Order: sequence, then structure tokens, then C-alpha cells
Amino acid sequence: MGYQAEPDMFGREGVHRVSVLVPVAIDQPYTYASDRPLEPGTVVAVPLGTRMVLGAVWDDAPDPSIGGNRIRAVEQVFDCPPLTDDLRRFVDWVAAWTLASRGMVLRMVLRVPDALAPEPPLKAVRVTGVAPERQTAARKRVLELAGDGLAWSKSGLVTAAGVSPSVIDGLVAQGALEVVFVPPSTAYAEPDPDAHQPDLSDSQAHAAESLVTAVEADRFSVALIDGVTGSGKTEVFLEAVAANLKRGRQSLILMPEISLTNVVIDRIERRFAARPAEWHSAVPPRQRARVWRGVAEGRVPIVVGARSALFLPFANLGLVIVDEEHDPAYKQEDRVSYHARDMAIVRGREGGFPVVLSSATPSIESRVNADQGRYRRLHLPSRHSGADMPDVTAIDMRRDGPPSGQWISPLLTAAADVELAAGRQVLFFLNRRGYAPLTLCRTCGHRFVCPNCSSWLVDHRLRGRLECHHCGYFEPRPEACPSCGSLDTLVACGPGVERIAEEVRARHPDSRILILSSDLPGGTERLRRELQVVADGGADIVVGTQLVAKGHTFPNLALVGVIDADLGLANGDPRAAERTFQLLTQVTGRAGRTGGPGRGMLQTYAPGHPVIQALVSGDSEAFYREEIAVRRNAGLPPFGRLAAIVVSGPDKAETDAYARALARAAPKSGEIQVLGPAEAALAVLRGRHRFRLLVRCPRSVDLQAYLRDWLSAAPAPRGALRRWVDVDPQSFL
Repeated sequence: MGYQAEPDMFGREGVHRVSVLVPVAIDQPYTYASDRPLEPGTVVAVPLGTRMVLGAVWDDAPDPSIGGNRIRAVEQVFDCPPLTDDLRRFVDWVAAWTLASRGMVLRMVLRVPDALAPEPPLKAVRVTGVAPERQTAARKRVLELAGDGLAWSKSGLVTAAGVSPSVIDGLVAQGALEVVFVPPSTAYAEPDPDAHQPDLSDSQAHAAESLVTAVEADRFSVALIDGVTGSGKTEVFLEAVAANLKRGRQSLILMPEISLTNVVIDRIERRFAARPAEWHSAVPPRQRARVWRGVAEGRVPIVVGARSALFLPFANLGLVIVDEEHDPAYKQEDRVSYHARDMAIVRGREGGFPVVLSSATPSIESRVNADQGRYRRLHLPSRHSGADMPDVTAIDMRRDGPPSGQWISPLLTAAADVELAAGRQVLFFLNRRGYAPLTLCRTCGHRFVCPNCSSWLVDHRLRGRLECHHCGYFEPRPEACPSCGSLDTLVACGPGVERIAEEVRARHPDSRILILSSDLPGGTERLRRELQVVADGGADIVVGTQLVAKGHTFPNLALVGVIDADLGLANGDPRAAERTFQLLTQVTGRAGRTGGPGRGMLQTYAPGHPVIQALVSGDSEAFYREEIAVRRNAGLPPFGRLAAIVVSGPDKAETDAYARALARAAPKSGEIQVLGPAEAALAVLRGRHRFRLLVRCPRSVDLQAYLRDWLSAAPAPRGALRRWVDVDPQSFL
């Protein structure tokens, strides 16, 4: 229990000590005084130093050794539901697993302070029946609209009547309208689980029945929906949501990218005749506050959100679905380093409800768990539309490469010509933003690099500037070399999507060409509109990055050409083969989804690579067998465990010295191997030098205990030095 009663300094009963966890970088709650018992989970405001902070009453026992005259009092108790028992256990578990402080994990829960108090009433206007002194056409329209006696928001009445705000103000001044305050609209449409019954194939119906059974069992379980692209995985897991709605419980659907949420939200709205709530960084602050409080009060039945939605304070969560569970975007790598897929499973276990993972290309970890019986695997072997999977071929660039100065093979160009002539869409895919990844001077060899990071500046012609994709630094693209002053000697090296679009436009000047990249002007809303344009057939040729590979359906897309199929294989990341296979399977899977013939063409300099061979043969099982065997033999996840410690600082020598001292402090163990320190692949980031240590051990080892013992015995970083622990790293930059 997080509180205990005791007499106050005058011997009176009724003062209660409470443990309060605050959302700062500390692991233990502080002890405060309260004038009444506060149950664990109660959200409060407490003094911390010279400022007031939010906090939550926690389950730890208060510290009895602190004298009564030294205990500071709880300042405010918020009128909102307390954090549930399972959410508090989840916070503790995430902190223990990631080696983050509990306060920093709690910070992800209490990230919307405006939601802690009920929303204030809204200012509105209402007709009074008093006639204005002078009647105009504009005033007449306003009074006719408001004549029903209902309250209108000022902005709504202005828009509906087509008048200026001054017209409303004038009618208020003359008494024809009065200002009233109305309660805010906090209700969410109630989804109807039977609103639109889908037409499921036999394999879909079997998978859906299994998920419904899991929901009705009301206990923790994990299912993996493993279906080819276009197999209708969404329709299947929505049947689990329908079953959960019938039980009166809340559902959370996690998505890896904001651009995907509208697609899924539209499908949910069609299925249940009600729009779910959204939760991601693009949601306006006021709406985020409404969602947070609605979730806590149990009024929001379905949430579709990014990874942070996992930390919403659900009142009655009964199902979590992780769509595209393989996607690297589920890993958060700043502050608290967690993987949302794995933490979703933990949340299900703590809450005693089922978790569903869904992917056409499951992660190796999920696939192994399914093979070993930890997860129930539900396989959808064919497309729901009845269409065949796309025919994938490899173009050997050593033999059939493009002419000098171009990037698209004649074979791919010819195939695109055929599809365009038939009125079908073509996608050219390159997972590289901008125009070119490097700009250099032909005269002196000067290369444009970021002053803050050890990376090249990427040429963005559409913006007219050179940008760093790591820290955001940019500078205008110069006319002359800043090193030697030569004019017209700057050369763009390598292609990005803008350069591919330029080449395509030269060959197809009359085609409607659209670039889809996350860094183009206009942000998320423009991206969503343009994705819809493609789906509606409003573009002939699309040139895009990885965001086009994720969950979109383009009915008229017939050909996907991958410009550089080897791009993801050219690094030392142990997940390079897996991620390349997943990305290329997903992007080629956009072709031919609705019944027409689909083709994928991979430009590669390594056509014999196992990943390329698996894609061409369509034998995903062969890829999984080989990749799982490689991981098992090397003792890599999921058959072994990894943790990274990244040391950073403004001075390279000082950072290196501390990293070496940290390595020397590592406890000796016959089962645990500590590698490094070595400079990180991205050696400088935002002006800070970075060194990495990698810890490797069998799955049977308690890696977190080892890391805690190591870090507690090691010298603490001083000054501007920082160390960051990443358990189960997904990136090796």
C-alpha cells in the first residue's frame, strides 16, 4: 500500500504518509503528507525542490524514517481516475527491463497534464428573440440558422452563415444573441460490432474464430497473424475487436507510422459505423487531452495509435493489436529505450488479456516464438481478392545496367512502358530521401558534411538546400565550392528519390508523376492526401521511399521497380538480411493486390544473395529457415541476448577515456562477453562524440542484473558525459 496513517505534530490522527512517484529521472518514490488516504494510482501535484510537479501515488511503502516536520504536503489531488493496478505494474516492469528510471517511464503516462482536470465549458451563442435595430442580409442569415434555439459556437455560426465574426459580435451587442456556456462534447460514438459483417474467406474465418475464442477466454495469450500481402489480416483482427466490444472492453491497435493510421481508421469506421480515437504526435494538443481523459474514464472504446499509445491509462483494456509487428519504428531509442511490440506483450500479460501480432513478414523473434509454441500462429496463405502474388524477377545490374549517368535499367524502363501504355500504375522504389546522398567538388574533392554529425549532407533539390538527416542542420545549396571557390563544379553523387523522379520525368514528360517521401513540404496531411491520390488512380508513376511499402492498397498498381535492392544489405547490422527481405517483400507486395497481374523487378548487383533468391522464388519459408539457422549458430537474438551501452560527450578524448574506464569496470563472467569500446558507426551526432560497448550473452543469463551490477560499480559520468543503455538494440548506428 502506498500510504500509512500517523498522528500529526500535535498528536492528532488523520495525517497520512504517501509514496509519490514523480515523472523525472529518479527510480524511487518520495514520501509526502496527505490529509486523507490516497489509493495507489491517484494523480497528484507535489512540490519538488522549488517547483510543482505531477506525480502518482505508488505502491512502495512510505519512508518512516523522515521526521514529520520535514515531510512536504501533497498540493493537489486531481479529479481523474487513478492509474490502474496493471498499468502501475507495467511501468515498474518496463523500467526494470530497460534499466530506465521508473519516473521516466511514468512520464510517458502523464504526458498530457491538460487532461487531468475536466474540460472547461465552451463559450457559445444562442438566439434571444430580440430583434436587432437594423436588419441586414448577413444578420438575417445568422438569425435564421440560430432560430431553432440551440447554442452555436461562434466559429460554427460564422462558417454556416457565411458571415464575418463582427456580424455575430454586433448581434450580441444588440441583444439578439446571448453568450451561453455549454458542456464540452466528450462523448465518443459507440461502435456497433455487428454494423458491417465482412465477407471472410475460409482461412480468414478460421483465424478470426481463433482470435474471438482468445478474447472470450479473458486471459493472456499471444497470436501471430502471418499472412501474405493482401491476405486480409486487418479484417481478421477486427473480428477480435468486435468480440472485445461485445464484452464492453477497450481495444488498442498500434501502428508503426502516422501515415498508416488514416487507412486503418477508415476501415474501422466502415466496419463498426464509428470512428476510433487517434493517438500520435500529429494529433492537436486539445484532442490529445480529450483522448487521454476519455481513455482513463473508459469512454473511448477503440484507440488507433503510434507506439506511445501503449502508455495511455486505459480503464478497461482487453485487447492490444500490433499491426506490422516487424517494423523498426516500434523501437524507441531516446530516453526510455523500449520496443513497443515486446512491451505490448508485457502489458497483455500484466492485464490478463490477449495480444495479437500481425505481419506479412514477421520478425525473426516472433516467428521463432510461434515455431516454439509460445505464440499461436495463424497463417493466411493467399490474397483475399483471389489475385496471385506478384511475379518477382531480378535484374543483374552487372549485365543489364543503365547507361552512364542514369539509374534505371533498360529492362525496368521497358516493363514500365508496357504497364503505362495499358493504363496501369508504376512504382519506382528507392529507400533514400532527397536528390543525392553526397555532393562533392570535381575540382578539389571537397565533400559537404554536417558540422554536427559524422554524416554527409543530403542534397534536396526541391527545397534548394543540403540537409543532415540526423540532427536537422541545413544550409542553402551553393553555386560555388566553399573550399576552392570554383563555379559549376559541384556534383551530386548517387541517387535519391528526387533524382529518380527527374530521370523518370525526362522519359515520361506527359505522365502524372508523384514523389512520396516523409520529408517533403506539407507534412503528414499532405502525405495522406497524396497517398489517397495514388489509391484513386490520380498518378501514373510514383517514386517513393519505404513509407509506400507499409499497408497501403493501390488498386491500379501493376509494377514495382526497386532501384537498389542491395541498399539495405551493405552494412554490418545483424538484422540487415531480415530487414531487407521484409522491406522488399512489403513493397513488391503493393503490386497486383486487387486482381490484376502484378510484377516486381529488383535491380541488384548480387542476384545470388539468399535474400534476393528468396524474393525471386517466392519461398519465404526458405528465407526464414536460413536466417533462423544463422541466428542460432551465432547466438544472436532470439537465441542470445544483446545490450548496448553508448557513451557520448563533446570531447572525443574524454569520451573515449570514460568508455574505456567503463569497460574495465565490467564484472568478469564466463558467460558474458563485453565488446568494445569502439567508435559508433555514427561517430558524431549533434556535436557529441559517441563510443559503443556491446554486451552479448546466452538467453539464460540475467542480463539486466549484470548490467545493474556493472553500472553501479563503474565510475559515474561527469560533466557533459552521458551514458545510455539499450537493452535488445535494434539499431547499431
